[in-house]
Amino acid sequence: MQRVLPIVALATTYFVFAILLNSVGVVILQSIETFDVSKSQASVLEGYKDLSIAIVSFFVASILPRVGYKLALLGGLLLVALATALTASIQSFVMIKLLFAAIGVGFALVKVAVYSLIGELTSDQKQHSALMNTIEGVFMLGTLFGYWLFSLFVSDDPTNGYDWLNVYWLLSLLIAIIFGVVIVAKVSEGSVKQKSGSNAEAFLAMLKLAYQPLVLIFVISIFLYVLVEQGIGTWLPTFNREILGLSLELSVQMTSLFAAGLAFGRLAAGQVLKTVHWFHLVVGCLLAMAVLILIVMPLASGSEQTSVATWSDAPLAAFILPMIGFFMAPIYPAINSVMLSSLEKQQHAPMTGLIVVFSALGGTTGSIITGNVFQYFGGQQAFYTTLIPIIALLGCLYLFNQRTLALSKEQAHG
Repeated sequence: MQRVLPIVALATTYFVFAILLNSVGVVILQSIETFDVSKSQASVLEGYKDLSIAIVSFFVASILPRVGYKLALLGGLLLVALATALTASIQSFVMIKLLFAAIGVGFALVKVAVYSLIGELTSDQKQHSALMNTIEGVFMLGTLFGYWLFSLFVSDDPTNGYDWLNVYWLLSLLIAIIFGVVIVAKVSEGSVKQKSGSNAEAFLAMLKLAYQPLVLIFVISIFLYVLVEQGIGTWLPTFNREILGLSLELSVQMTSLFAAGLAFGRLAAGQVLKTVHWFHLVVGCLLAMAVLILIVMPLASGSEQTSVATWSDAPLAAFILPMIGFFMAPIYPAINSVMLSSLEKQQHAPMTGLIVVFSALGGTTGSIITGNVFQYFGGQQAFYTTLIPIIALLGCLYLFNQRTLALSKEQAHG
């Protein structure tokens, strides 16, 4: 029972950050509608979020053990509570930018704290893996919940104006409740506080890792994967709205199928990987993604003059395209696992830092490229463009697999 409240504190914190982080696609759509900004202007919101995560994550890993992980959780929650309240009050696109910058900073603090405290709440590898998967599962539930929560506040009625921003009052209240849970939760930080190191040491460790050919191929693969995931996931609500002609509410609701695909895809992959080599699974998933795009885009006829308001009236493309999340889901955790398991344990922290940085850079790049192609060439062409990084990722993962096989042979003979 002593573990229950701390675990609830970590899980609920991750839950609310899942809502905030994955709302960027919905907010881009609403910003275009409400603040009359262009798609290229709206695409920078991903950058405010991801670059904040990358920059802060780069430094906090060596600082937080000294100040305490519970304090980091509270600081992250307090920051986003203030930001959401200000967003609901000020109601401007500038404030939306600041909101996502705050979300990025807060999540950087929270992610380091959560991952570190999982070790404090578990006594062996089996418990650690179980708790990690539980908390990541809660994160996916938060993503799903977020799409439906925002859909309750969006509307095609032009007289509603900024009313959709009232969702942030509700989120502020939810964050305040979770803040209280974290305060009362008794979290032991005895061992993690001893694991401190200087920023310079962490920086040098990352640079040394990045010089290795295997790691270089890996981080390029991570960059390309997240570029595709965020390019599609972030712009899917806008695609549903402008290309498929769905209402604002339905555009957001149907995007939840993408998050559901990611969740079920990862659960299914966990079982498949017990019998199938990771490279074969990942190649199959990438090919399925490419085929899905080639099938769906011709089905997606421009229907801007209509506004489909019900699931039963939605075109077939609106159901098929989000399923790309199912095939996308296994790739990121699979290659991360392969990379980390090939390194010594003391290299896991700097490697995690590289993963966070290149994931953030890939997400920002994907959103900006897709947004600009969407604006100047159209939504179908924007999604066709994702075939380029998918093909490049296939090539990178072939090289990555060859390198890891060679490394395994060296370790076996060594």
